[in-house]
Amino acid sequence: MKKSINWKFTIVLLLIGFMIAVQYNTLENPKERDTRDIWAIRQELAEEKKLHSELLTEIRDLDNTIASYKTLSESSTGQALKETVDKLHKRAGTTNITGPGVTIEIRPSIESVAYGIPITSISSDLLTRFVNEVNRFKGIQMEIDGKRYTMMSSIRVINGTTAVNGLNVSTPPFTIKIVSPTMADSEKLYNYLLASSIHDDFYLDNLVLDIQQPEKEVTIRGYPDKFENLYLNELPKGE
Repeated sequence: MKKSINWKFTIVLLLIGFMIAVQYNTLENPKERDTRDIWAIRQELAEEKKLHSELLTEIRDLDNTIASYKTLSESSTGQALKETVDKLHKRAGTTNITGPGVTIEIRPSIESVAYGIPITSISSDLLTRFVNEVNRFKGIQMEIDGKRYTMMSSIRVINGTTAVNGLNVSTPPFTIKIVSPTMADSEKLYNYLLASSIHDDFYLDNLVLDIQQPEKEVTIRGYPDKFENLYLNELPKGE
């Protein structure tokens, strides 16, 4: 009888020990370990907080717009709607804009010219990388080789040539214009681009970025095509 009890007790202890060993091994050796250092985590947290702040600002702007509509009389509602539409057109990039900004010339490197290396169109990957770098700064408007870049724009290869909005980008040299909300934002963008590692990527493709000093007035053209309205219909008057 005692032997039977001892065997049962031994089996129970073995099972408990096995479960504890499995749990300990799981805690000590997780399948996916976070190998980032504290600064990488802090940077990601800062980016998330920045995004949260931007969303709160946009919500606040929308709430203010709704509140202003509620306080308007019927006679002034039309003017308020017109101002809202103009603001949306500006954000969508369909209008010409003049403001503080930076002009950047993309041109062949001195070495490629000296050695007679053929200059081809900028690669779509490199141009996309540049656009992503610049889009770290919110509220900017951009023109690439005379072509307005908006949220509806695309960068792709057509017949072996990089195109923006379906239009071929010129073989370097060509210019990129960026307009920022304020002069201070333009200076921040200027300093960021000067120190960016993207210069190395351009140099590998025998290209260089010539970043000019920020200016108080830089003009970029609006997106030439009109946006199609697929879902909204105008109601007859009186309804």
